[in-house]
Amino acid sequence: MTEGISRMPNRAMLRAVGFTDEDFDKPIIGVASAGSEVSPCNVHLDDLAAIVKGSIRESGGVPLKFNTFVVTDGEAMGHEGMKCSLVSREVIADAIELVVRGHQMDAILGIGGCDKTIPGTVMAMARLNLPSVFVYGGSILPGTHNGRNVDIVSAFEAVGKFSTGEITEQERHGIECAACPGPGACGGMYTANTMASAMEAIGMSLPGNACIPAVNAGKKDDLVRAGQALMELVRRGITPRQIMTREAFENAIRVALAVGGSTNAVLHLLALAVEAGVKLDIRDFNAFYDSTPTLCDLKPAGKYSMNDLFRVGGVQKVMRMLLDAGLLHGNCLTVTGRTVAENLEGVSAELGGQDVIHSFEKPVSPRGPISILMGNLAEEGAVLKTAGIGEFVHRGPARVFESEEQALEAILNGTIRKGDTVVIRNEGPRGGPGMREMLAPTSALAGAGLMRDVALITDGRFSGGSHGMLVGHISPEARDGGTIALLRDGDVITIDARAKTLSVELSTAEIASRRKAWKPREIAYATGALAKYARLVSSASRGAVTG
Repeated sequence: MTEGISRMPNRAMLRAVGFTDEDFDKPIIGVASAGSEVSPCNVHLDDLAAIVKGSIRESGGVPLKFNTFVVTDGEAMGHEGMKCSLVSREVIADAIELVVRGHQMDAILGIGGCDKTIPGTVMAMARLNLPSVFVYGGSILPGTHNGRNVDIVSAFEAVGKFSTGEITEQERHGIECAACPGPGACGGMYTANTMASAMEAIGMSLPGNACIPAVNAGKKDDLVRAGQALMELVRRGITPRQIMTREAFENAIRVALAVGGSTNAVLHLLALAVEAGVKLDIRDFNAFYDSTPTLCDLKPAGKYSMNDLFRVGGVQKVMRMLLDAGLLHGNCLTVTGRTVAENLEGVSAELGGQDVIHSFEKPVSPRGPISILMGNLAEEGAVLKTAGIGEFVHRGPARVFESEEQALEAILNGTIRKGDTVVIRNEGPRGGPGMREMLAPTSALAGAGLMRDVALITDGRFSGGSHGMLVGHISPEARDGGTIALLRDGDVITIDARAKTLSVELSTAEIASRRKAWKPREIAYATGALAKYARLVSSASRGAVTG
């Protein structure tokens, strides 16, 4: 973009944004910030970008900051806006690709906070395969109400508690005001913190990056080191696809399960594997579920927040434990230019004096929080969240709803009974479109005391803050003629977490008869981004990618 006499006009424009003669011989580093005033997760990211720009310049590069964007799940939840959330992951990846390719940048420093800004940013890095480092903006600190910690999921669950009369209006309002005390992504092991942990494990973030709280003084040093590390990658020619190998993905899956992560890790790691050119199948996750205990007692199913994990040693301590147990590939290259094993030298696996991280001998759960179900209701797979429930068998009649709003109304008005299986369909990647998360109904079930008595299945997905007997990502989805489209009220559905099956008690002939009479529901959008997405998106079993 800057070399030779023919690029004189290009250089003239760059001088207007601060370039000097000396800068034209230096690497141009794109600093992709998801900074935005629309959410606490991202409100501080441009401030972080300013710090890392200084580090890049001091290390010999010329930083050019540009903004991506965010659709914030917590604010989009429960209404039409959530249809835009997963779509934003694809658009963020596309936006970074277009800016970096369009301006022929030499490397990428990406900063993300909210759920889709993390995978969207790293997907672009894998796609472009230029030297890259991802920096997580950090987690929010817990709020305090009446002497106890609260967070955004406390607010969602308070909706159910208030609707049943369990809490007063004063209590409800107090939780609302205290839940989000400042900058940072949602504080439990929800999707943002899960994906930050996975990106540290896969090697695309610096060691320790995932757990540093947004407002912690150590964040500045983390950013300075990130800029320095990126410039070293540029000098050595190390690119994302050298880092994000199949073994690195296995490390990411293992860590996501050990910390008690979100089901969205399945969707995003499958999508990232597509961009990295790594073969990863949804069924591969079960081998890791079976062999990885849940070691961290973190929300939503547990007691603690990401800030507590940071306090006792962070993701690095968990990785050290997994490495010592032979459950991590220590030879994988990372953005430090060193291997996983080399990064973990000197990290202690000592667990005394705390109960946030548990030992292999006394884990939170003997298996991970996420498994993949197959069966006549999920021929391409579905994702089961076991956190807080463990392995179970639930057999109950279907209560079928065509949208999240219909199901939430039924839960809040008390018409869902113990033993029911709530079915929410036409919320898949194509049918929604956008594969909405279901935090509102799952939190309402928890708030109403039905978490262990009512199952919920959907071709949509769940927030990292959801917990209960939950099955999402059912594929094929209803819009594509999956069996979930054919269900009727009263059909008996069985979720068997031990056998990893999801089935409806209908004969093959009955299913075929219903399918013959079935017609797909029209997509609700004829133009615009959601219409484009519905035309292009793949199955959730393949990561719901559009390319």
